[in-house]
Amino acid sequence: MNHENGQVKGYFSAVNAALTGLDTFLADENSPLYKHALIGQVVTPYIERLMQTFSCWENRIGFVDTFRISRAESGFPAFQNVLELDNDRQAAGKRLNALPSADELRNEMVDFILRHKAFPSALQSRMAERSYLEAIQKGDVFSPFILPETVKVSVNPKTGRPYYVVHWGVFDGSQSLPMVYMAVIEDSSEEVGRLLVTSKGELNSNIKIPLPVEGLLNPDLAHRFDDFAEKNSAYSLTPATIIGNLDKDFEVLHPKQLRRFVLGPFYSAGVTEHNSRVSDILAKVRKPENAWMLTWTIQEIVATVERPARRGLWSSTPAVQEFHIDTNDLEAARQGVSFYEKHALVPHDAYQALYASGDADTVFKGFKVHVISGNQIISGV
Repeated sequence: MNHENGQVKGYFSAVNAALTGLDTFLADENSPLYKHALIGQVVTPYIERLMQTFSCWENRIGFVDTFRISRAESGFPAFQNVLELDNDRQAAGKRLNALPSADELRNEMVDFILRHKAFPSALQSRMAERSYLEAIQKGDVFSPFILPETVKVSVNPKTGRPYYVVHWGVFDGSQSLPMVYMAVIEDSSEEVGRLLVTSKGELNSNIKIPLPVEGLLNPDLAHRFDDFAEKNSAYSLTPATIIGNLDKDFEVLHPKQLRRFVLGPFYSAGVTEHNSRVSDILAKVRKPENAWMLTWTIQEIVATVERPARRGLWSSTPAVQEFHIDTNDLEAARQGVSFYEKHALVPHDAYQALYASGDADTVFKGFKVHVISGNQIISGV
């Protein structure tokens, strides 16, 4: 997409409004992702990363010719943009050193305007590049893979094992979808158990854990877990496959729950093409910043039973989890989950247009709908 036709500017305006709306939704205590609850605490920083990433991309189009959007699929920028941003982040320091300072560029722009009575386009591009590089150098962007982080440690009173709540982020390359994973994992490592669990089966209060902790809390497995998360987080893998692989690959780790938050698809008038009827309706919305719809899916799979380890004279088998998949729900079975929810967030103007078209029931079938009006969220419409 060539940004000179104004479509990209409108797209960024819509995305910014959508992510700001999602942040408003997360701040609502009636939200199922309330940001002061654990899920919301995990998801909110990733949304902020995504907002920062879009801000960086918006600066980037000030000095590059094209910007690719997955128009017929996710509605988000194509994965190539994510890779380019990640590569630029690694080279940001060197490139910044080769550019004049921001003050120098501003002075040159003023001088150019006074001398030539024209807009200094070339200098503006260099200023945009500097702003872009300074922003990505801070590192708070949505990379192809965001390393795991442990945010909670406790003890399961039934098993006496310590357990961790761990999360990580992925921008899926094949579908161009940002995703957040959150797992609850018990650890039966003897050394970790002795360190974290008291004789009364409680978390050892003498051990101070400065949460959040980068990586899995178990230091012997942290690097292996990072590698596992990076290789087993594609959208094409079902949550059942991922949690099953985790259970199989780590003898002393026992995953009890896995959640996947999939952001998208995103619909924007005049840009996205994955649903022509929705696009036609959104195109009738007067304000471009209100002509969008953001959807997401929350998937969850839980362990119901643990088959205990067996140790014999000649062979042994580790403990194995049995996971619940709701086979009574064909969609849940297809997704490989115990439970799932589909959500849609729309501005009031867009919802009115969809409702007036008579297509609202069809478009929102299977979704929990949230309408944003100013700083308020109306759910369950």
